[in-house]
Amino acid sequence: MSHEDRNDEPREAAPAPAQPIRLLRIGLISVSDRASQGVYTDRGLPALKEWLERCLIGPRTFETALIPDDLDTIQSTLRKFCDALRCHLVLTTGGTGPARRDVTPEATAGVCTREMPGFGEQMRQISLRFVPTAILSRQFAGLRELPDGHTCLIVNLPGQPKAIAETLEGLRDANGSILVPGVFAAVPYCLDLIGAPFVDTDPAVCAAFRPGKRAS
Repeated sequence: MSHEDRNDEPREAAPAPAQPIRLLRIGLISVSDRASQGVYTDRGLPALKEWLERCLIGPRTFETALIPDDLDTIQSTLRKFCDALRCHLVLTTGGTGPARRDVTPEATAGVCTREMPGFGEQMRQISLRFVPTAILSRQFAGLRELPDGHTCLIVNLPGQPKAIAETLEGLRDANGSILVPGVFAAVPYCLDLIGAPFVDTDPAVCAAFRPGKRAS
């Protein structure tokens, strides 16, 4: 090869292939005998999705279901959302009271591998600021861990839209400062720890807290 044929110009490195965007998969389940039978319009699913759309920053997709207060039905729906649909987060509303048909906590505990008791404790503390009957609420949360490494966080929320927003968002004073943190402030970091896609929140709605990140 002659000197003229040589090309000693540095070559630009080929661009790295784009990484696929990981969608946070969220399951929303409303548990109600009468709403699932069409006796009245369900308000839990619209309230949950509206709040999450205002709060979340990052790509996400939703799966929804309206089902009766039946233990087997609740458990099969939770398994479908976690195992087949690969949801990273499942939020339920309804069925957490003391009535005989209120079996959402039992159904959730039956499919979870580990309990996350802080969620229920904090939700009751928030609701007690409004009504003394909050001590009757049996909100539960736990992790469903699959052998292939996939993990899903399941949280049982109250049934009323107002209570849903209060427990997720927390309580603020007249100046907007947080008095009692809502439970959703801890959800993004929990999702980090279980290997879910990264998601952040709008601090005007609910400031996500991660170690090393100063709370708003």
